[in-house]
Amino acid sequence: LRRYIGKKPIYLVANKADTNLRAQGSGEFYALGLGDTEVFAISSQNGSGTGELLDAVVSHFDEVGEEEPNSGLPRIAILGRPNVGKSSFVNLLLGEERSIVTDIAGTTRDSIEAKYSAFGHEFMLVDTAGLRRKARVNEDVEFYSNMRTLRAMEAADVCVILLDASRSIEAQDVSIIGLADRNRKGIVILVNKWDLIEGKETNTARDFEAKIMEKIAPIAYPPVLFISVLNKQRVHKALEVIMEVYSNKRKKIPTSQLNDVMLKEIEKYPPPIQKGKMVRIKYATQLPTHNPVFAFFCNLPQYIPESYARYLENRMREHFDFKGVPIGLAFRKK
Repeated sequence: LRRYIGKKPIYLVANKADTNLRAQGSGEFYALGLGDTEVFAISSQNGSGTGELLDAVVSHFDEVGEEEPNSGLPRIAILGRPNVGKSSFVNLLLGEERSIVTDIAGTTRDSIEAKYSAFGHEFMLVDTAGLRRKARVNEDVEFYSNMRTLRAMEAADVCVILLDASRSIEAQDVSIIGLADRNRKGIVILVNKWDLIEGKETNTARDFEAKIMEKIAPIAYPPVLFISVLNKQRVHKALEVIMEVYSNKRKKIPTSQLNDVMLKEIEKYPPPIQKGKMVRIKYATQLPTHNPVFAFFCNLPQYIPESYARYLENRMREHFDFKGVPIGLAFRKK
């Protein structure tokens, strides 16, 4: 394959990435030395990651027919369990009843797209059907609703996960957030129905957020906001954070700036000695991928422990503000 680098598009596909741990481990394949070839972590079993792979492949095809007028706009998918207020949130943002809203869980059965253009922002908003656990999907219509929701997630740039404040965070919420993380999407967590929480004190929101972060660990980058669609509380703040996360997802760090910052951090705390081997990281650069992925060039990439990779990620988030966005790190031999 190395003979075709720069001549033909090459994509590496890491299959069986059915869990967060396996998806994060796909960065190891950058060590194969195929230039700036992007690695796609997918799961043939549940379909995660296949949407982005398909988008990348068809991007090389000649465009035929009418051009989609909204193709270049950011895509924001609203996700969550049934009856957490997704459709109400979409209707509030759009200022019109685009989605039917009832107290019956599962009213929305298909993904509904609408263009948002106000307050200096322009993007495609996708209202999706609530995702249930597989064991609770007991009819064909609901099965296909789930499939369309997953496809909407894969096509999105940012996934907005709505939680119900009155029910706290449940296993299905954790599963949805994990799925968005495996698909390498920007994530914003909105805790809706905050008005239903009685006797709120100074630490109530902080304790609730701490519980969320504990449940979704080791995913630690999504911002958490507390809103009330019914009372229109902090909805515009949520909109600002969503667009900030989208901007972070597209952020490019100049190589000189990246090395000025990160080499100082590496010098301050160098990689630990493994099996008597001393690892020396020479320089780093951002790869031209859809999501922020950084390559660190060193003499012994196989001896970089996971704990040190987490240290580097934390320092990068500290200096460059990648709030709401997953970061990929690859270690290559120099």
